[in-house]
Amino acid sequence: MSAVPSDPQAWPDASRAPWLILGAGLALLYGPTLAGLFTDVWSDERQAHGPIVLAVAAWLLVRRWPEVLAAPARPRTGLGTAGLATGLLLYVLGRSQAILVAEVGSLIVVLAACVLLLRGTAALRPWAFGLFFLVFMVPLPGVVVDSLTQPMKLAASNVAEQLLYAAGYPIARTGVVLQIGQYRLLVADACAGLHTLFVLEAMGLLYLNLVRHPSTLRKVVLAALIVPISFFANVLRVVVLCLVTYHLGDAAGQGFLHGLAGLLLFLAALLLTMACDGLLRLLLPRARSAA
Repeated sequence: MSAVPSDPQAWPDASRAPWLILGAGLALLYGPTLAGLFTDVWSDERQAHGPIVLAVAAWLLVRRWPEVLAAPARPRTGLGTAGLATGLLLYVLGRSQAILVAEVGSLIVVLAACVLLLRGTAALRPWAFGLFFLVFMVPLPGVVVDSLTQPMKLAASNVAEQLLYAAGYPIARTGVVLQIGQYRLLVADACAGLHTLFVLEAMGLLYLNLVRHPSTLRKVVLAALIVPISFFANVLRVVVLCLVTYHLGDAAGQGFLHGLAGLLLFLAALLLTMACDGLLRLLLPRARSAA
């Protein structure tokens, strides 16, 4: 039997082995978690943004992957080990006690810790926003959602009522129930709740990350404006649904046009964000020159 000559090109790069092992371990650990999210939590209309956030976050991480590999390898063993232990503890706690915020949130901690262990802080920086974006995928505790959603629905209903009343429509409000003409509309969680605001916040921050303004002040101001922009986009959705129901009937308001109003919500939020961004571009240079 003759010996086979060693060909370095015929074997995988040895430096990839830790990443392959990491990927296999994460798949085994979090595969059941993601499967459960797809079949249970994300099947709810209020949580339907989860798969989209996951896909966008995966794209952000893959997009910056070459920068992670190109960063100088200075592993942070102590910090990485502590982070990995914390993440795994959160996972065990969340998995065993059915606490989704701990189980799903632990993925972010474990990913960050593994990068620190394998490459160091410099390699973690390109992934910082992608890992942060995964936060919007984490299902919020029901008690938090319920306590914050009701005031938000009340505020959106109130503003929508005032706008339609000022426009001359016969409208009245009782809590989150709007009476317009002969129709009664309940402002549901999916229309103006915390989950919707969460998605709009994610979209606004993604816009900021992709645009990459050199001005820190402009980014900070625009990030702060995302909250009121998201609220007014929610109000616009409620107003549109009221108008559709009033003019076209209850069947139209609950049918195809209801879903179309949801798309209008995100389009309005994006356009408002871009409009505010353009306004800041005009105002901030003037403020600096005046100073």
